[in-house]
Amino acid sequence: MIRKLILRILKNLKFIPNTLLLKIRHEYYCGEKLDLNNPKTFNEKICWLKLFFHVPLLTQLADKYLVRSYVEEKIGAEFLNKLYKVYYKVEDINFDELPNQFVLKGVHGSSLNIIVKDKSKLDIEKAKKTMQKWMKHCQYKKVGLEWAYKNIQPKIIAEKFLKEEGKEVINDYKFFCFNGEPKFLQIDIERGIKDYRCFYNLNWEKLPFTTIKKVYFEEEVEKPSNFDEMKILAKKLADNLPFARVDFYSVQGKTYFGEITFYPGDGKEEFTPFEYNCSIGDYLKLPEIPKQQQIITVF
Repeated sequence: MIRKLILRILKNLKFIPNTLLLKIRHEYYCGEKLDLNNPKTFNEKICWLKLFFHVPLLTQLADKYLVRSYVEEKIGAEFLNKLYKVYYKVEDINFDELPNQFVLKGVHGSSLNIIVKDKSKLDIEKAKKTMQKWMKHCQYKKVGLEWAYKNIQPKIIAEKFLKEEGKEVINDYKFFCFNGEPKFLQIDIERGIKDYRCFYNLNWEKLPFTTIKKVYFEEEVEKPSNFDEMKILAKKLADNLPFARVDFYSVQGKTYFGEITFYPGDGKEEFTPFEYNCSIGDYLKLPEIPKQQQIITVF
């Protein structure tokens, strides 16, 4: 109990070196020591990537605006959602120019979204205040040292609101790709409402695990007609990266790119049953780093 309290205090201190800070946060949130010399679980390896895999391409792909040019080059512009505009200042947003339904996103972090289903009911001043906070947000500093976000210029995009008849929220299909190969996918259902989740393999067979913080979806999920297309596109976009989660939406059989993520759940997403933390970790083959960068356990 005392150690937990100490960890709670230490995890927010800014002067602690990154390696030690990740060890503190991992133990606090996951309840286990973080082994960066010999990482085995999926979360341990995600933490390792945060510290050591610093490829400039990651910055472009984590940026929800700049990633569009990468997607266009790799698979084609037809898989991109409609972009209304990109804004570098909140005061530049002209709500009169936007349609009745749209989505505002901060490109430089996660969960920076305002979904507008009826513009006449939108509290514009409140939305502006929220977005002003977004512009000061640094995912790298404030969340979990997610390096890909460190150098992204804050900005906001307005996109088309994707919807499908009979569904309040469309499903989110998230492909876990290791060294460029999709291995399985996570399906988020009724996100933001009931937050159901389940996992399927690439043969559309339900897998016997989920994540601790989400409600397991007990029923079978109907296979989308464009599932095979999404598998092919995920492979093209993952492009031999050690790990990338490539997200898509399916609307009336049409595939829309969602985003590319490198640190699901900030490296704190625990799978249950527990053994799948290691089983999934086995898929992730970490790149080599110079010997002088090898870590000595401090904490």
